[in-house]
Amino acid sequence: MVNSLLAVCYTTDMPLGDPHGGNFVYTVEGLPKGIAAVSIPTKDVERSIRFYEGLLKFKVLSRGDDVAILSVGKDMVIVRKSDDVGVDTGLYLSTESVFDLHRRLIDEGVIFVIDPKRVDIGLITTFKDDDGNIIGAIEIN
Repeated sequence: MVNSLLAVCYTTDMPLGDPHGGNFVYTVEGLPKGIAAVSIPTKDVERSIRFYEGLLKFKVLSRGDDVAILSVGKDMVIVRKSDDVGVDTGLYLSTESVFDLHRRLIDEGVIFVIDPKRVDIGLITTFKDDDGNIIGAIEIN
């Protein structure tokens, strides 16, 4: 009995993940709808909260000793404790004006890697947070 049950399990055309055994045709089911959150390393979670909440006006959703979750609009940023900081995060924030953001953060002493400049998709700038992580901002045309 056991051998015949194993033979049935191995010879069916049931796709992995389809408990009903049908040949389901996928359209958009299960595909990502967007980016829920990005993670940024920090040596000091509280200091990072002061940077992102104080300078960039992110909202703190939760905080702990090793991690904090912040939001900007409907997007989330996870700030997590790590010894590996000073990285290019690849994160680009959207803004109505790269020049206004640049001026505001320069006034607060933030170090810029790239001053505002035009690229194919719009105006960009990049700056460093308090851990030296590179964050970008983009004003899309």
